[in-house]
Amino acid sequence: MKIEVELAKLVAQAISNLFNYPIEEGSVTFQKTRPEFEGDTTLVVFPFTKASKKSPEETAKEIGEFLLKNSTSVQKYNVVKGFLNLVYTDTVWIEFFTSHYTHHQFGITSIPTGKTIMLEYSSPNTNKPLHLGHIRNNLLGVSVSRLLEANGHKVVKANLINDRGIHICKSMLAWQQWGNGETPELSGMKGDKLVGKYYVEFDKKYKTEVAELMANGLTKEEAEKKSLLMQQAQEMLRKWEVGDKEVRKTWEIMNEWVYQGFNETYKLLGVSFDKIYYESNTYLLGKEVVEYGLQKGVLFKKQDGSVWCDLTADGLDQKLLLRSDGTSVYMTQDLGTAIKRFEEFPQLTQLIYTVGNEQDYHFRVLFLILQKLGYQWAKECYHLSYGMVELPEGKMKSREGTVVDADDLIREMIETAKQTSEELGKLDECTAEEKNKLYYTIGLGALKYFILKVDPKKKMLFNPKESIDFNGNTGPFIQYTYARICSILRRAGESASNHSLLNIANFTTEEKELIKCLSLFPEVVKKAAEEYNPGEVANYIYDLAKTYNHFYQTVPILRESDEMLKSIRVEISRFTASVIKNGTYLLGIEVPERM
Repeated sequence: MKIEVELAKLVAQAISNLFNYPIEEGSVTFQKTRPEFEGDTTLVVFPFTKASKKSPEETAKEIGEFLLKNSTSVQKYNVVKGFLNLVYTDTVWIEFFTSHYTHHQFGITSIPTGKTIMLEYSSPNTNKPLHLGHIRNNLLGVSVSRLLEANGHKVVKANLINDRGIHICKSMLAWQQWGNGETPELSGMKGDKLVGKYYVEFDKKYKTEVAELMANGLTKEEAEKKSLLMQQAQEMLRKWEVGDKEVRKTWEIMNEWVYQGFNETYKLLGVSFDKIYYESNTYLLGKEVVEYGLQKGVLFKKQDGSVWCDLTADGLDQKLLLRSDGTSVYMTQDLGTAIKRFEEFPQLTQLIYTVGNEQDYHFRVLFLILQKLGYQWAKECYHLSYGMVELPEGKMKSREGTVVDADDLIREMIETAKQTSEELGKLDECTAEEKNKLYYTIGLGALKYFILKVDPKKKMLFNPKESIDFNGNTGPFIQYTYARICSILRRAGESASNHSLLNIANFTTEEKELIKCLSLFPEVVKKAAEEYNPGEVANYIYDLAKTYNHFYQTVPILRESDEMLKSIRVEISRFTASVIKNGTYLLGIEVPERM
C-alpha cells in the first residue's frame, strides 16, 4: 500500500532524528500484523537497535511516539518485544477504498518489466496417459505463468515431450506382439490410454519372464540381462536411432494416438503452451556441447571413451555425459536443449523447469555444468521443485498400472460435484444445461484449488471427497461466495451505484476488516510470483471469502435503509467479487455467477 511507502520515509527520518543514525528508506520493511495482536501493519525494530543502542522495546516505543506525532495516518501503536504494531486511522482505509474500488484489474500490474521468462511444465512421456502427478505439474505451470504475467513479465509456456527411449519401445513392442492391430477407434479407448495399456502389459510379461529365469537358478540381475523381451525392446530402440522405417512408422502412429489423448486432457484442464519441444528432436543436441566442454577442459574422458564432468570440488560427484559407445544421457540432452532455448529466444532472462523434487540433484548438476561451460544465463535457471502427490492408499506406480488416471479423476470430480450439489440442493433452480456446466466448473475448481493451495515444495495427500465441501477451505466454498455476491449485485441493480462514495465518514468494524483484507491482494500476488507459490493466492482468496461471509452475516446490505450506507456496502461487495475473480483466474479456476 501507498501508506507503507510514506511510513518507511518517516521511520527512516525517525531513526535519523532520534538516534543520529541515517538509514536508507529501502531498509525499512513492514509485515502483516499477527492475528493475535492489534494492528494493521508491523515494523520489526531489531535491525535498528544498533542505531538506538537501546533495547528493542525502547527502540520500538520511541519510533512509535515519533510516528504518532508526525503522521496523520497512525492512530495508535503497541509494542510486543521487538515488534511495533501500528493501527491506521479510518482515513487510510477510506482513501484506499475510494481510490481502488472501481479498478477491475486491481492487484494485476499493466506495467511491463521487460523480462521474458520461459516456463517449462507438463513434460510427459508418450508411453502412458497423464495422471494425478501430471495434474499437479500442469496446474502449477498454468498458475505460475499467470502469476508472472500478473507481475508484468512476458512468459513463454513450454512443453518438452519425452517421445523416445526404451520406455516408448516397451509399449511399441507389446502392441506389436499382443495388440492384434488394436487402435483407439476399434477399442473405443483414448489413444494415450491404449498405449499405456501396452506399457503395463510389457511390464507384466517381463516380470513373469524374469521370475521364470530366476526359478531356473539365475540371479535377478542375470535374469534381467537374459530377458528376451528386454533385449527385443533394446534392439527396437537401436533400430529407431538408426532410422529403421518400420520402427519409425509404428512409433509415429502410436505417438499420434498419445498426442490426441493428451490434447483432450489438456483442454479439460485448461492447459496450453506457446512452444512444444520433442525429445526426438533434441536428444542429440548436447553432443556438440560435450565436444566444446572437452576442448575447454571442463569435461574429461575416461579410458573407455566415456565423457564426464568432475563436480567433486563443488560437493557433488562425477557426472556421466556421454557413454563409452557414444550415446548420450538425459543430462546431455538437457544441456543442449537449454542452450537451444536461449539461442531461439535471445530475449530470455530466466528459464524455469517445473519438475518433481526427485530431480533436485539433476538440476543442481545441470545448472552447475552450464555455468562451468561459461553460460552466464545459467545463474538465471531455476528448478520449480514440487512434492509428490499421494493418495490415502499410498504411492502410485505407472508400470503396475496403479496410477490415478487424469481423465478418470476429472470425471470423478465432476460426478462428486454433482452428488454434493444435489444433496445440498444448491442448484435446484438451475436448468439441466446450467447444472451440467456447473458440475464441471465446481468439480474442476475443487480439484485445482485443493492441489494449488498446498505449497509446491510440500508433498501432498489428495482426497477427492475432502476437496468438494461448500463450507471448508475449498474451491466450491470460494465459488459459492462469488456467486452469492453476484446475486446481491443483481438484486441491487444500478441504483446502488448512483451515489458518490467520496464523502464516506467512517467504516464499521466489519467493513474495515474486509477492506483491510482487500488491500493485501497486490502484495500477495507479488509474493506468490516471487516464490512461485500459487498457494499464497489460494489461501488469501479463502481468507477473503471467509471475511466477506462474516461481513454479509453481520451487517445489512440490501436491507440497509440508509441509501448511502447501502451503496457503500454494495460497492464493497462488488470490489470483493472483482478481487476473488482476479485471484481465481491466477489459479486457473472459473467462478460462476449463479450457484
